[in-house]
Amino acid sequence: MRILHIDSGREMRGGQWQVLRLMEGLCAAGVESRLAARAGGTLCAKARECGLPVAPLQFAAVRAPADLVHAHDARAHAWAVALARAPVVVSRRVAFPIGGGVLSRWKYRRATHYIAVSQYVRRLMVERGIPEEKISVVYDGVPLLPAVTGGARVLAPPPTRDKPAEFYQQAGIEVFFAENLEADLKTASLFVYLSMSEGLGSAVLLAMSAGVPVIASNTGGIPEIIRHEENGLLVDDRPESVAAAVRRLRGDPALARRLADAGRRTVIERFSVDTMLRDTLAVYRRLLGC
Repeated sequence: MRILHIDSGREMRGGQWQVLRLMEGLCAAGVESRLAARAGGTLCAKARECGLPVAPLQFAAVRAPADLVHAHDARAHAWAVALARAPVVVSRRVAFPIGGGVLSRWKYRRATHYIAVSQYVRRLMVERGIPEEKISVVYDGVPLLPAVTGGARVLAPPPTRDKPAEFYQQAGIEVFFAENLEADLKTASLFVYLSMSEGLGSAVLLAMSAGVPVIASNTGGIPEIIRHEENGLLVDDRPESVAAAVRRLRGDPALARRLADAGRRTVIERFSVDTMLRDTLAVYRRLLGC
């Protein structure tokens, strides 16, 4: 089995980390995997550091022989269906609706299969006319990090259009915006993840993996990770709701510890890298009949 992965991201965000972890797992399992990534991008550099086969994202790399092409973002989707010489599977990680323009309709007709990052994303795709039988759900997988002890910061993801800093400012919460999430989690007492739109939330999983209690928006695919008051707290994005949840966990260390321990178990049981690898391989084998 020869898999060509395509990713056009400039930075290492959740999707790029999933590509890297997937390729590492595939190579360890003896599956021939190559990556075409943006030249000068962080993923390209990280893949080289890990000793993974990688080439700049250009015509020759996408046309290279493969049994299956896996496109990991929207631009990679276009590259793959336009140029690849093998069946194309496309990962969809975002929660906004599929566009209705000519290019979008053309792209989505041409892919062989889709991997949705959550049941929520799958439902959005079905609503836009993608046949249910062409969509599989494969959740993100994260490594099990050392459990955090003694952290003091309220940590949050870097602000983006969907995760504006104003959410935290309006709630009156003093937060530290992570620059390197895995490293910064070592300093955290809470992880607060507020988002207007979310396919799943791999940063939430990483915080849970580190045993950091999580407060997250009740939106998109996040409730497929967080069970309210069992392994984290779900909030609407009203400032008073967010502030009350932070005060609650700060004032009840036993509750915070219980949620953190349950979150870590959730990652072990449902969102490990091994589970993500197994489920992705199952999609590949079904498509290739092997």
